[in-house]
Amino acid sequence: MWTRTIVLLALLAGITAMPASSAPQNEPVAHGFSRAESPQIVALGDSLTSGRGIGADNAYPAVLQTRLEDSGYHYQVINAGVSGDTSARALRRYRDALGGNVKILIVALGANDGLRGVPVEQLTSHLSTIIEEAQRRDISVVLVGMDALPMHGWGYTVAFHRAYEDLASRYRIPLVPFVLMKIMTDASLMQSDRAHPNEAGARAIADLIWPYLEPLLVKTP
Repeated sequence: MWTRTIVLLALLAGITAMPASSAPQNEPVAHGFSRAESPQIVALGDSLTSGRGIGADNAYPAVLQTRLEDSGYHYQVINAGVSGDTSARALRRYRDALGGNVKILIVALGANDGLRGVPVEQLTSHLSTIIEEAQRRDISVVLVGMDALPMHGWGYTVAFHRAYEDLASRYRIPLVPFVLMKIMTDASLMQSDRAHPNEAGARAIADLIWPYLEPLLVKTP
């Protein structure tokens, strides 16, 4: 498993290394949909969430919005993804993202931390702060696991992977396995940069998240 993981992670080097300031104009920091009166689901993440290269309207939060409506759930999905974001940067803005009628938070952060070799203890502390604040507000959390390149040593890669498992266990929240594990080996799901999912890849990511999200949903009349 880990041999295959290393090969896949080697492709991650460019996935979110671009700073947020280089994001294209059609990629907003936060993207809301029409049902302003509905409970909200916030997706807090980096370029995988924001839709770098395909736009927010085609990113996985938008796909989840369509899935919710097709399944009879009345939620508004907010895309709070920023290209190049790290867990530390997310700490500066996450409270604003939780300021509405938020019922569920999808946390998809950490890829850039792994690229930069951020100490696992710092990553864990940052994510813990976000999760704890969400739970303090009675917001359910879905944690999306990330993996780190072995460029900082095998021990770091293993510790990074396990940090998400430990967080999910500690806070009793669902953990989505690393979403690019299967997608990055399928060229039909990736953009030409071989680092970011295309529209089909975004749909595949939504498919992976959905089974962990749906049990937290409530249908309303």
